[in-house]
Amino acid sequence: MQRVIDPTNGRLLREVPYADPAQVEAALAASHACFQDWRRASFAERGEVLRAVAKRLRDDVEQLAPLMTEEMGKPIREARGEVEKAAWAADHYAEHAEAYLEPLTLPSDASHSYVQHLPLGTVLGVLPWNAPFWLAFRFAAPALMAGNTCLMKHDAHVPSSAAAIGALFEQVGAPAGLFQDLPMDHAAVADVIRDDRVRAVSFTGSDRGGAAVAALAAAEIKPAVLELGGSDPCIVLADADLEAAVDVITLSRIINAGQSCIAAKRIIVEDAVYDELTGLLEERLAALTVGDPREESTDVGPIAREDLRDNLHRQVQETVAAGARCRLGGELPDGDGFFYPVTLLTEVTQAMTAAREETFGPVMALLRAGDAETAIAMANDTRYGLAASVWGETGRAEAIAARLDTGQVAVNGIVKTDPRLPSGGVKRSGYGRELGPHGIHAFVNAQQVWVGPKQGG
Repeated sequence: MQRVIDPTNGRLLREVPYADPAQVEAALAASHACFQDWRRASFAERGEVLRAVAKRLRDDVEQLAPLMTEEMGKPIREARGEVEKAAWAADHYAEHAEAYLEPLTLPSDASHSYVQHLPLGTVLGVLPWNAPFWLAFRFAAPALMAGNTCLMKHDAHVPSSAAAIGALFEQVGAPAGLFQDLPMDHAAVADVIRDDRVRAVSFTGSDRGGAAVAALAAAEIKPAVLELGGSDPCIVLADADLEAAVDVITLSRIINAGQSCIAAKRIIVEDAVYDELTGLLEERLAALTVGDPREESTDVGPIAREDLRDNLHRQVQETVAAGARCRLGGELPDGDGFFYPVTLLTEVTQAMTAAREETFGPVMALLRAGDAETAIAMANDTRYGLAASVWGETGRAEAIAARLDTGQVAVNGIVKTDPRLPSGGVKRSGYGRELGPHGIHAFVNAQQVWVGPKQGG
């Protein structure tokens, strides 16, 4: 049973049953049957469906956004933005999929030789709770436009959001079985991954969960894309524009109450500007409003679950006990709900918990680096490798990007996901890429075609 808890007060909102075996089988059969026709649909026909869904997202934003606010505590302003971003992803692939998948001519001894990009079949998306709409369309929009069908196993804490996403396709008259919300427990997920009708898996979540999904997919010899956790470094060089940097770093750390894989989590600052930046960040963070995510004035909502808040507080306490200074926050508030104060930890070292583990909440850790070389070494001293940012003189900062062990680097800007650009990680942050041209190539058969007669000697 899926139990939905309102994170603003800790009260049970509803219980929603998982799909039973008959429903799972029906969904698999419908997805497989739909694929036989959808694979032959033109890009224009596929795009028509995706554009209709995008329009529905925008038209219904005031009904869809509050679902996230209720189920996982996303501030309502951010929730509206997420729905709009999901629509952007659908529109982007409707517009660009054909160009992304254009056949590639390669010279050989054939009269003509080329690679064409064909769909695989049903793609299973296993998704977390922290961005219910965006993550659904990040995996589904490119997969659908490539000619695949999609099954979505969303997190058990956001069943209403998941059901609403699935209903969008029904509401626009998409072919039956094209995209389906399939609520399952862990055992059922494993069985579905093993099912021959599922041809690929997209997983977003923890490195522990990703390892389990990767092992299952590999055992069945099926491709998988994994977007996992991160302890993203943000390097601030001595020649950075600090006023510009502090606003972006603050936003990056606290958006979605800090519950983002690509948030700036370890702020690594050159010693010459460390004290000045600390003061600026403390000022920005102290001005944020923590409160009811339904209120327009709220900047930071609650942590999504009580166990996640407890773990975040453990990380803060262990870091302070190891010698860090807590300049702001750091104490569990009284009252209902799973709120956690915006917290600023300074004089953090690489050995401390907040630097070694992923912190999923509004906790900013500042680390001091003697120089740029030390900052680079500190940034790479992690098992994660999702994203990073560098602030400083553009040429110098851009040169550092190539030395960072991450899948994505922002220079003098915020790390974000964008339908036009590939996103993904290295090391324990996963493999494969989503979005951009790389994302749509993740789940296709790059079929080589050789056409005779043979040319030459």
